[in-house]
Amino acid sequence: MNDLISSSFRKYMDLKQQAYMDNQEAITETVNLDKFFEDVENLRVNISEIQERHDAVKEIEKNLLKLHQIFLDMAALVKAQGHQLNDIKSNVSHACSFVRPGTEQLQEAREQQKSSRKWTCYAIIAAIILIIVILLPLLPTIITLLKHK
Repeated sequence: MNDLISSSFRKYMDLKQQAYMDNQEAITETVNLDKFFEDVENLRVNISEIQERHDAVKEIEKNLLKLHQIFLDMAALVKAQGHQLNDIKSNVSHACSFVRPGTEQLQEAREQQKSSRKWTCYAIIAAIILIIVILLPLLPTIITLLKHK
């Protein structure tokens, strides 16, 4: 009987230990599941953050493309204005080539005008002297005619 009790007790202890081990495995699996769900939640948070960063990078890329287009437009405008500036420069130099002779012609005209005035004054003085010379001998005749009237 002792053997029977001893054998039964061993079986009981084995079953108890087996039950304890099964319980430990279940607890470990539960802990592992909790860790798994926690990891899944962390992954979701990380994915959400990555998606936000991705969206921000996409927005930056979009803004950079707009900025690139602005610089291309600016380069085209600068090139067009460069041509306009070259045209303006050539027009100014072309105008200078007309202004210099015009200035010289104005100086010549001024000198001719001064000379012309001087000769006009000489001509008027000569005409007055000529009139006086012509009228001086006729003056007594004109005076006598005026007295008789």
